[in-house]
Amino acid sequence: MSKLAILLTFIVSATVYALGDAEAGKAKSTSCAVCHAADGNSVIPENPVLAGQHEIYLAKQLNDFKLGITSEGEQGRFNPIMANMVAELSEQEINDLAAYFSSKTTKIGNTPEASIPVGKQLYIAGDAERGIVACTACHGPRGNGTKLSGFPKISGQHANYLKMQLISFREKQRVNDMNGMMQIVASKLTDEEIDAISQYVGGLH
Repeated sequence: MSKLAILLTFIVSATVYALGDAEAGKAKSTSCAVCHAADGNSVIPENPVLAGQHEIYLAKQLNDFKLGITSEGEQGRFNPIMANMVAELSEQEINDLAAYFSSKTTKIGNTPEASIPVGKQLYIAGDAERGIVACTACHGPRGNGTKLSGFPKISGQHANYLKMQLISFREKQRVNDMNGMMQIVASKLTDEEIDAISQYVGGLH
């Protein structure tokens, strides 16, 4: 199957399951607030900001955490803390939580001046000589991603969290990216470049 066909299949299936009720999700989100804050704007740099993230993407990640449990880490996404949180969630509850957090507003982040030279270059143009695709290709010029394609919003995300994820993709500790695209890109980035990109995108808005 071609990559385009796979992408279209994902878009159709993702559109089907992203049918959450935000109010029901709010009622269910109490336990999420400990790590992600009540409105999804986490104040802990190692925990992701969920507010304003695309509903389809959030639902996929929660389902992937469940898959990580049932496959013993061979598939999906495994995290001991999230494994406990999602273990008993039904499909509808996952959709409701995704709908709730996607309905909240992301707080504006910032971009440290020192990260701009390297971070901006890689984000906007990539590095053709090294086969590094520009981040804008999937996440857009403002880091907003796209709702139906499954590419997440990264603007306003904590730099620490982004750095952790890029390293996880690079080391193949996280493998739930579509067609391994993030693993391929991250495998070509140095530690310094990962630092710069992680900090640069926080202030895109």
